[in-house]
Amino acid sequence: MAQWVDAAMQPALAAIRDPVKRDAWLRHGGTWFAGVDLLDNDEAGRVGDGAPLAGRALAAAQAVCGPLALHRAQLSVTYPGYPARDVGDSDAAHRYRLTRDAAHLDGLLPEGPDKRRHLREPHGYILGVALTGAGAGAAPLVVYEGSHHVMRAAFSACFSGHAPADWGDLDVTLAYQAARRLCFAQCARVEIVLEAGQSVLVHRMALHGIAPWAAGAQAGPDGRIMAYLRPVLPDIADWLSLP
Repeated sequence: MAQWVDAAMQPALAAIRDPVKRDAWLRHGGTWFAGVDLLDNDEAGRVGDGAPLAGRALAAAQAVCGPLALHRAQLSVTYPGYPARDVGDSDAAHRYRLTRDAAHLDGLLPEGPDKRRHLREPHGYILGVALTGAGAGAAPLVVYEGSHHVMRAAFSACFSGHAPADWGDLDVTLAYQAARRLCFAQCARVEIVLEAGQSVLVHRMALHGIAPWAAGAQAGPDGRIMAYLRPVLPDIADWLSLP
């Protein structure tokens, strides 16, 4: 993992510092760089002449989902003050980031003017690799422990009686919102603090988000940088059926 981070770090910094990319991806008053698909890795996770992505976290993911082709990793960077408020943010949206970590389930894409949720990207897993270390409170990843059980039950009921080929066309907004509320009431909120080179493997149905940057929290000059990989399952039915 240390070798992989060494290979990824300079290309990652070049992408994060690029003025055009910063203009496209900075969010929340300049306190979060979303960086979707910006790390130039191949389907094995290899960056440049570096080694393929490896390690225990990836091996554990592959034991469940098989060797899925990897997409270009997201470069998620948080800075002191996260989450500042963007112009146009509603009170509710900003409050949700402050009090609920903007907790969400990946792959449920908002569509249309009312942002109705649809399962368009059935990910196999979420694998995060810390490219920089950061102290506790530096806007770490938050996972709601056990929330994948709540979400699995909710979506099993939601998709019951529908062919997997039709799942993406179903509006799951209300079921998703109800399941989130249940997770907040029942599941422990866990902050994941990582050193550079450490990894975190998150279940594809786990509710997760980013904690606000705490006063006095420390990180390097380029913020807290994470690379996230969320490969898509070829068969959408596996999203519910795999462990």
